[in-house]
Amino acid sequence: MQTIQYLTVFAEQAGQRLDNYLVSRLKGLPKSRLYRIIRKGELRVNKKRVKVDYRLQENDIIRIPPLRLAAPPEKPVLHKRFAENLKASILFENKDFLVLDKPSGIAVHGGSGVQLGVIEALRTLYPQQKYLELAHRLDRETSGCLLIAKKSSILKELHHLLREGQMTKIYTTLVCGHWPKLKKKI
Repeated sequence: MQTIQYLTVFAEQAGQRLDNYLVSRLKGLPKSRLYRIIRKGELRVNKKRVKVDYRLQENDIIRIPPLRLAAPPEKPVLHKRFAENLKASILFENKDFLVLDKPSGIAVHGGSGVQLGVIEALRTLYPQQKYLELAHRLDRETSGCLLIAKKSSILKELHHLLREGQMTKIYTTLVCGHWPKLKKKI
């Protein structure tokens, strides 16, 4: 059982929905419990009741009541060779984002029987980097460039560019053998 916690919202977190912000910070708390404490007013923002879809503002102070959280899952082991290959796959990096040449056969994130994906591995490799999020996904068996944001504001901008068609994803397929004349599209 924890004691009361107070979290302060920083500029890069402003604009985020309260529920999404808390899901990432209260690992081990079921979403149903999170929504219940917000609905009942046990969780407060600036000493006031708010709804789950409240958009956070810079310097908001969130009061979290004492909670019993499940034990955090064990961190997956990042093998040295995988870490070296992942570092070598970085095509471009600056203060806002990085571009990684994701090989086929590796998931972009853990889940559904996969303990360690690219994003978890990068977070382990760069523990000093407070924010690393996928701007988009690629299927496990698909290789290609993967864009990872280092700031929430950059992630929002990348999503906006993708949504508005100002940035596109292009898929190229390599086939072996003879292509049937009547088949023009996949």
